[in-house]
Amino acid sequence: MKNNILILAVVAMAAMACTNDPTSASDVNVDVNRKEIAVGASGGVEKVKIEASGNWVASLGSNMPWVTISPANGRGSVTCDFIIDSALTINSRQGVVTIKHLDSGEERKITIDQSGYEYALEVDRTNVDVKKYAEYGKRYFDVTVKTNFAFKVVVPESAKSWISREESITKLPKSYKLDLNRGVRPREVKVRFNWNINNSADVRLADIKFVPTSSEVVAAYSDVLHVEQEAAEPIVPDTRKGDSLALLNIAQTMQCWNQYDTSVAMDSWSGITLWNERMKGCKKEWVGRVKRVEIFLCNAFEGLPYEVKYLTAADEIYIFSNENSMLKNIDLFEKFTSEDPLKLDNLKRLTVAAFGVSKFTIADNVSMANLEFLDLGSNNFQKVPEAINPENFPRLHALVLNAQQRHAVSDLSNTVYTTEALGGLIEEPSFPERLLLWESESGKCLDTLVLSVNYLHGALPSFEGRADVPTWSEAEVVAADTLPRELIGVPKVLPTTKTFRINHNRLSGEAPKWLMMHPALDWWVPFSLIFPQEGRFSDGTKAGFTNEPPSLVEYYTKWYPNKKLADSIEEDTSTEEDGTITK
Repeated sequence: MKNNILILAVVAMAAMACTNDPTSASDVNVDVNRKEIAVGASGGVEKVKIEASGNWVASLGSNMPWVTISPANGRGSVTCDFIIDSALTINSRQGVVTIKHLDSGEERKITIDQSGYEYALEVDRTNVDVKKYAEYGKRYFDVTVKTNFAFKVVVPESAKSWISREESITKLPKSYKLDLNRGVRPREVKVRFNWNINNSADVRLADIKFVPTSSEVVAAYSDVLHVEQEAAEPIVPDTRKGDSLALLNIAQTMQCWNQYDTSVAMDSWSGITLWNERMKGCKKEWVGRVKRVEIFLCNAFEGLPYEVKYLTAADEIYIFSNENSMLKNIDLFEKFTSEDPLKLDNLKRLTVAAFGVSKFTIADNVSMANLEFLDLGSNNFQKVPEAINPENFPRLHALVLNAQQRHAVSDLSNTVYTTEALGGLIEEPSFPERLLLWESESGKCLDTLVLSVNYLHGALPSFEGRADVPTWSEAEVVAADTLPRELIGVPKVLPTTKTFRINHNRLSGEAPKWLMMHPALDWWVPFSLIFPQEGRFSDGTKAGFTNEPPSLVEYYTKWYPNKKLADSIEEDTSTEEDGTITK
């Protein structure tokens, strides 16, 4: 018995000696089920099973911050997660993970190969369908682009007239700005596209490409965005049905408060006058078509709708009161081009007032050869539009450009508003004398000129000694028994004008002789509509004429003793410092 116990003790001691001997590993085992791992640029999680008889630990190479092992140490059999980050470059990378038995020092190696990113661009949707119409401010769509290179959007030439990328990135959230600070790892960015109303009966198509901005980048692939816009209902020109469909589209585009009721005939639509055979000037083909249209109260952000071009029988268009018009900068004819012009040669009267118009450009895109009356009152012009001239409007005889002020400021030398925020024709360097010298194709001047309530400044032009300005002749004075001889040689300005209004501007200096002795001065109601000026101009000059007479009767009858004065003549009228008219 004692011998058996001794033998067992010796065996146990021998076993312990073998276990503690690091050079003796015949009974030690550490192994892995994978010795190589290949992973794509996006990275991910790979499972590795470790078998060990005791404690072990995993270690990474010094160049491997892109790999995380969980757990990184253990005992016995454990399945680990090898968490591999996404790549940062277009080049592949390699690293070695070492699994070491802590008791024996035995090691197993695992090689990880990760490919780099290719230059590529993906769009979350490659096909987009858009409607023919949407309200202003809602004509856009977004796509999400996943890419690892800076790109530019290429819209085909054939589609640039109706679709474009929104370039005002600063007005959009941060998600619309591509950030590539972390190398070529793909990033998501939103791209916004704006589109215009489709007025044609054809479907619109556009294939939009995304191209690297750098010539050094060659994309392995790049999606193409296919956009399709539905066609509009065709409008048949020069027909009653075409007029009605045009009016429906106009009211919709301008977001009019009152839309037309399609359940009743166009004859009953509010603000619409149709031609009938009893009307003067009616042509047989115009009967039942639109003669006059009135549009009140809308929320338009753009110029005249494209469909206005179909109102070819109309002789008057009246548009008034656009929401927040003082804040808007509308180009009245922006929808029309030389290839697709607005041709309304039957139109005689056009009013677009309190609408927010600041641009009025006419070249080959607009033709209104027979327009006689143009009212652009209460808009936002900085200057009298150059396009308003006898060449573009050979028959125009009445022009209204009053109240162009965005903000009413009495003292322009002490204001927080910029020139752009004032309007009121403030950029006119002096009084627009070309309007005073207007000569139509028949040789006549304007019979109505209204420029009241603006910021016109300086002195009225005297035209004295101007060879290009005619003067009253002796023959004319002798032929009319009411004209005084003192009128001979005076510049003949606005000789047939019936309405002339320039009150409440910033005009100053001496009123010229052609005005003070004008044969129609009494009819112009000067103490209300000519002489009253207000405030100061930006240079500090106080507005007001230095030779304003105290009484028109006393002053005017001296020159025109044989003339019966207008019934509306005013007497003893003066203007206070603040521009208030008192009688």
